[in-house]
Amino acid sequence: MPEVKFSVDQSRRFAEQDVRGHNRWHPDVPAAVTVRPGEEFRVECREWFDGTIHNDDSANDVRDADLSMVHQLSGPIAVEGAEPGDLLLVDILDLGPVPQEQGPVAGQGWGYTGIFARENGGGFLTDHFPDAYKAVWDFHGQTATSRHLPGVSFVGIAHPGLMGTAPSAELLARWNRREGDLIATNPSAVPPLALPPEPHNALLGSLSGAEFERVAAEAARTAPPRENGGNQDIKNLSRGSRVFYPVFVPGAKLSLGDLHFSQGDGEITFCGAIEMGGYVDLHVDVIKGGMEMYGVETPVFIPGRVEPSYSEYLTFAGLSVTESGEQRYLDSTLAYRRACLHAIDYLTTFGYTREQAYLLLGAAPIEGRLSGVVDIPNACATLYIPVEVFDFDPRPSSQAPRKVDRGQCAVSG
Repeated sequence: MPEVKFSVDQSRRFAEQDVRGHNRWHPDVPAAVTVRPGEEFRVECREWFDGTIHNDDSANDVRDADLSMVHQLSGPIAVEGAEPGDLLLVDILDLGPVPQEQGPVAGQGWGYTGIFARENGGGFLTDHFPDAYKAVWDFHGQTATSRHLPGVSFVGIAHPGLMGTAPSAELLARWNRREGDLIATNPSAVPPLALPPEPHNALLGSLSGAEFERVAAEAARTAPPRENGGNQDIKNLSRGSRVFYPVFVPGAKLSLGDLHFSQGDGEITFCGAIEMGGYVDLHVDVIKGGMEMYGVETPVFIPGRVEPSYSEYLTFAGLSVTESGEQRYLDSTLAYRRACLHAIDYLTTFGYTREQAYLLLGAAPIEGRLSGVVDIPNACATLYIPVEVFDFDPRPSSQAPRKVDRGQCAVSG
């Protein structure tokens, strides 16, 4: 097993660890550990809400989740010799839930998927699902099942939802400026258009005192993906993947977290993957001057070859036409939203509630594709659900769908 370079005690909150990580992006967050180019090592991770989501049948914890605490990132990890303008080569050798542990924290044999309430971040379909819901998943090797979604079992594609390098001071200022300009267009939007710096609940490694206060006031939230990588939520970024990250500061300062047991393309419920803590084994190297050499401004990756071997899919198409019938011009986001809603409506004919169907699309390894973006005025997006994830045949036939009582996901109240 590779040497553990960043360890996590799952019985303690992230702020109480012997070596603390961080939950904001800033160039001045000190490196927690240092590795050499060519080195292989293990990083242990806490789940993104630091153990505050529970294995129970209530979604009150999701409803009341405090977004100012996320994400709990292991790192920064400095790589010797990495300099601004280089590319940091990162191989994902292995990853998974917390090994050899059963317990109350996600990753210890179980994980969760949540629908966030509209007032607390919402999700891709928040206008249709304004309240909080949750599904708890049990892990059986590489397979997930849920008491909140009976009739479903699938092999996921485990991956880190978030991995990236530290921004430079100039890049950080650019992020804050452009996102602040967006917020200013509608400062009262619910959910908000972007998340500005928030000192409350900031975790900044070993920083303290006046330096902590300065950095906390400037540091960027980790919710969106940006030029450094970050919260990209790419489900195929799994075992065997190789990623090339731009380097903006000396040492690169790589950080990662937000591990997912499985996820559908788009992570549409926002807390849409099966969230967990666990471990990631990495190998790193440096390509000197790689950013200019290859014209790279954002991460490039080679997906791994290990993924579920599903062969049959039920596919739903969506167009860039609103539910009220208004035509939009090549709006691919709207098209994917409509494809998701078509799939949800379809699954309810077999007895799933709309909330159960929504949670399933966030957690199962569905494929989302932009199938057409040139045929004016309609963009066409498609959503592929593996048929094999169900214990019944969901495909249309001459027989009417068999609608049975499939219970309910965890609700808030």
